[in-house]
Amino acid sequence: MVSKESNNNISDTTFRRLRELIVHGKLAPGSRVIEADLADRLRVSRTPIRAARHRLQQEGYIVVTSIAGSKERLSVAPLTKEDARELYWIVGHLEGSAARLCCQLDLKARAALVSELKRLNYELSKCATAQQGDPNRLFDLDISFHQAIVDAGAGPRLRAIHSGVKPQTERYWRLYASAIIDRLETSVNEHVDIVNAIERGDGPGAEKAIQLNWENGAERLCQVIENLGERGSW
Repeated sequence: MVSKESNNNISDTTFRRLRELIVHGKLAPGSRVIEADLADRLRVSRTPIRAARHRLQQEGYIVVTSIAGSKERLSVAPLTKEDARELYWIVGHLEGSAARLCCQLDLKARAALVSELKRLNYELSKCATAQQGDPNRLFDLDISFHQAIVDAGAGPRLRAIHSGVKPQTERYWRLYASAIIDRLETSVNEHVDIVNAIERGDGPGAEKAIQLNWENGAERLCQVIENLGERGSW
């Protein structure tokens, strides 16, 4: 007999595996979501697939559209300019709250955070100056910069909400990375403003700086989407 705890572990693992397939583009934007096919692919029953699918719908990774009659079609959410702007706005405000809280840390903790943020941004700056680099390496540096702020300042509720939303931004990065790299230097400069505000203990300034980084990032991304086209919105 399978325990309830075991079932929960299978469902959680299935959810994470499906989310990873979507985030990494292995389930392409706009592609159909068929439970039986996914169950075969992941070698699990349809029960954890169904549970994972419901969670992915709630978090916006999967969308439902009506087709002929009363039938519905499940598909991987498309990557659109409208979605990018909304998503980046949400993450910017979540991280803005974390940045404000970072400014309330004691001097020693804040100094350690600032040192780490400067190190990460320096590595990004070197890549920007060279105008080259592995997109995955650049992504890891950028996500580490932002995650350091969340880890240092956010409480458990804010971290949980952030971890549910933030991976959706990775979908955009992975599919449009090659066209965004040449805009890296601007983001590096915006990071400097974030770090300086945290170093000063300026909560409102840090919050605004990180929100601006995400808002500007959305506009840079939307320019790329405009040129390359929205993925999965056919």
